[in-house]
Amino acid sequence: MEPTSILAIYILFWVTAAFIVLPIGIRNHHETGIEMVRGQADGAPVNFRPVRILLLTTLLATAAFGLFYLNYANGWITLDTIDIFNSRARLG
Repeated sequence: MEPTSILAIYILFWVTAAFIVLPIGIRNHHETGIEMVRGQADGAPVNFRPVRILLLTTLLATAAFGLFYLNYANGWITLDTIDIFNSRARLG
């Protein structure tokens, strides 16, 4: 696999992991009982910690990409193993 392909796929894993990690542990003002600032949105987080989110996102993306790359290198799961309807044989 080319290094540019590895980088592109890792970035896709990272962005997907960011959307998974973003809502974890976030609480709004109604849940914590803290008074809102005038003009603030109702769902604005009280305890937003971007460094924690970046760290968790990077850990999750690296683990998922590692599994992806190991599967790519070793061929554990291929298109033939997940083709339960035998559609590849019918197309060829």
